[in-house]
Order: sequence, then structure tokens, then C-alpha cells
Amino acid sequence: MSYEQKNQGFPWKSFLKNLAALGIPVALQNLLTTTASMIDTMMVAPLGELSVGALGLCAQFSSLMFSGYWGFVGGGMLFIAQYWGSREDDGIERSYGMTWMCMMTVAAVFGCAALFAPELIMKVYTDKTAIQEIGVQYLKIVGVAYFLQIFSMAMSCLLRATERVRIPMIASVASVGTNIFLNWVFIYGHFGLKPMGIRGAALATTCAAAVNVLTIYLLAYKTRYPYLFHVRGHFKWNREQLKGYFIKCFPIICNEVLIGVGNMVINITLGRQPEHVIAALAVFRTLEGLVIGFFAGFSNASSVLVGSCVGAGELKTAYERARRLVYLCSGVIFMANVLILSIHRPILTAMSLSGESYAAGTRMLIIYAVVSVIRMGNWIQNDTYRASGDAVYGTVLEIVFMYLMVLPCVLGTAFFLKMPYWVIFMCCYIDEPVRYILMQIHLYSGKWVKPVTDAGKAALPAFRAARAGK
Repeated sequence: MSYEQKNQGFPWKSFLKNLAALGIPVALQNLLTTTASMIDTMMVAPLGELSVGALGLCAQFSSLMFSGYWGFVGGGMLFIAQYWGSREDDGIERSYGMTWMCMMTVAAVFGCAALFAPELIMKVYTDKTAIQEIGVQYLKIVGVAYFLQIFSMAMSCLLRATERVRIPMIASVASVGTNIFLNWVFIYGHFGLKPMGIRGAALATTCAAAVNVLTIYLLAYKTRYPYLFHVRGHFKWNREQLKGYFIKCFPIICNEVLIGVGNMVINITLGRQPEHVIAALAVFRTLEGLVIGFFAGFSNASSVLVGSCVGAGELKTAYERARRLVYLCSGVIFMANVLILSIHRPILTAMSLSGESYAAGTRMLIIYAVVSVIRMGNWIQNDTYRASGDAVYGTVLEIVFMYLMVLPCVLGTAFFLKMPYWVIFMCCYIDEPVRYILMQIHLYSGKWVKPVTDAGKAALPAFRAARAGK
């Protein structure tokens, strides 16, 4: 269809079919992973609130690691999805190689920190000595898992961007099953083993991460997936190509790292709250992961559906898809929140929350249910912009609002005004409505369409002219 032609109707049937084919397997994979974290918390819960709190704070360190490598995942998805759309095999392999190298560098930093300086990490996140000691035991073992987890994430990034989403999903099933079984064996001691407590949870996580890597490799080999095994092609990049990769990735990396640091400050602040709030926060983060994990599947599908169109030069289709994806995914998150709120009582109770900690966890869930619909709308718009080549706009907004609005409000209410924990918690999301309005303006402008492929660049002038004529 030419740009001058009138819109003859959006192909909803094929669009939803493609979205489901890409999004549901990834959503299920993420839900499995998050469910494993929730089961970890449930299985550690009999050890007491201190163990639950320690596990939650260790998870916050993992979240900081996530921020460190997710910028490279976003950059990798940008290039791989667009090269996949134009069917440029060399570009796909080269982009994966650069992404893998950068991600494993992050793994080395965080893995070594967990293995060799766990005491320092726990002192940063909380001033409660008893929680620190438990967390140190966990980090000394789980540090090995960080290398394996990031390796499998790099492979999953490649597979998802090339629409091979079932392999990571099957690997997650194997990994989660391993984790649950070994938790039962190691934490409480079965088959003649002595109970290991929190160390058992860390060992089970490490073994499960190894199973995930092996399963992806075996399934990719069995299905003759080409890009993962062309190792020479992974390193056939020159200085100019690496420079181009980092130019696109740099804003995403800055976004993830600076936002990760900001979230760390928030978690440190909340880690100074009473112990029942820390335990409630640990459980909330697990349930939040369910929502994010489910949503991330559709966000990933959105990146591929829009990015591949941009790479193929189908810019009008990319724009029309992006507009609809924002509202569709926000509606899905709303329904997910309603489900979690309807069953929150047995879940919180199963995670050993009662009395004050149960009340705190419930209040956090209610607040999050209200703000997360807007928050996920911001997220999917930012991911769509990145996959289309615009890694700057959403990054600038998120960083500016984090450091000029969110952090001052969180720190001010916590340390100067001495407000209740739930007020501090609300301030963590105070910027979302304002950013949503600005992101919507940018969405409808179409200025976020910035191809990296030859086909996309050739189609850009006509698309710009069509948008200018609106």
C-alpha cells in the first residue's frame, strides 16, 4: 500500500495471531521464571521472615544486574529484529556476537562481586545484621548462577528476535522444574542430604540455570537453528560496526544503569524500614515480577512486530501496529492485576506474611494495581521506540524524571518528613502519569521510526512526508 492511499482497515486478525504466537510463549516463559521465584520465597518462608527479607534483598541486587545487561538486550533486539525483517544473516550473527560479549562482561562484574564481596553488598542494602548474615550465605553460591543466567538471556534474545520463541519457553519449563525439585531436596534435606536452608535455595537456583543453558543449546542444535552456532560470524565485526552498535546501545545502557542505580537507592531506603515492611516488600517484588514477566512477553513481541517492519521498510505498518499495541497491552495488564488482587490473600499467607507484614503487602499490591497500567504503557512505548531505532527519547524522559522527581520525593518522605512506608512506596511511581502524556505525544508524531537497514532507510522519506501531511 502506498503512503498516499487511505487506510483500508487494520488487519486485526493476522495482527493478533502474530502477537499471540510471539507473545504468549515468552509470557509463559517469564511467568514460569517468576513463579519459580515465588516458589523459592514460599519454600524459604518456613525459615522465617528474616530469610524471606534476605532473599528479597538479594533479588534487588539481581535486579541491579538486570539493569546492567538489559541495555545490551535492548540494543541487540533493535539490530537483530531489524536485520531479521530484511533477512540479513550476517547482520543478525554480528549483532548477536556483540550483544553476547557485552552481556558476559556484565556477568563477570556482578558474579565476581557476589562471590568475593557479598558482605559489602548486603551492608549496602540493609542495616539489619541478622538479614545481612543470611544474605551473604545466599550470594556466595548464587554468584555462579549469574554467569549462566546472563548467558541464557543472551541466547533467548537472539531466539526471540528471530521469532523462535518456543525454545526459550521449553528451556524455562525444564529449569523451573529443576529448581523446584532441588529446592525441596537442598533446603530441607532429602535423599540423605543435610538441610542447607538458604544455601540450598542458592544451589538449586545455580543448578537450574545450568539446565536452562544446556536445554537451549540442545534444542537449538536439534532444530538446526543456524545463528546460534555460527561462532565465526559472531565476531565478524569491525571497529566501525562496533561503534554503530554502541551509538544505538549507549542511550539504552545509560537508561538501564542510571535507572538501576536509582532503584537501588529506593531499595536501600525501603531496606531501612521495619523488618515486617522489608518482608512484605520481598513478597511484593515477587508478585510484581509476575505482572512484569507476563507483560514482558507481549512487550518483546511488540518489539519484534514493529522492529521487523521497520527493518523491512514497511514503516506505515510499523506505526499502525505500535499505536494499537500500547492500549492492547495496557488492557492485558489491567486484567492481570485484577486477577492477582482477587487471590492475594492465600498467596500472601502462603509466603508467611501475617499481621503487620500482611497488611503492608496488601497495601503495596493495591497501590501497584492502580499505577502499573500507566507504567506498563510507558514501558511498551519505550521498547517500541528502541526496536524502531529511537533509543534516546524514552531514555531521557525516564532518567530526568527519576532523578529530578522520583528520588527527591522518596528520600524526602523517608528521611526528612518521616512519612509512613506506604507514602514512600507511592512516591516510587509519582512520575508515571506525566511521562505517559509525553510518550503519547511522541508516539503519534512518528519521529521514533529510525531504521538501521538499507530497506528501512530507503522508505523513510516517504513515511516522513506522509506524517508531515497529516
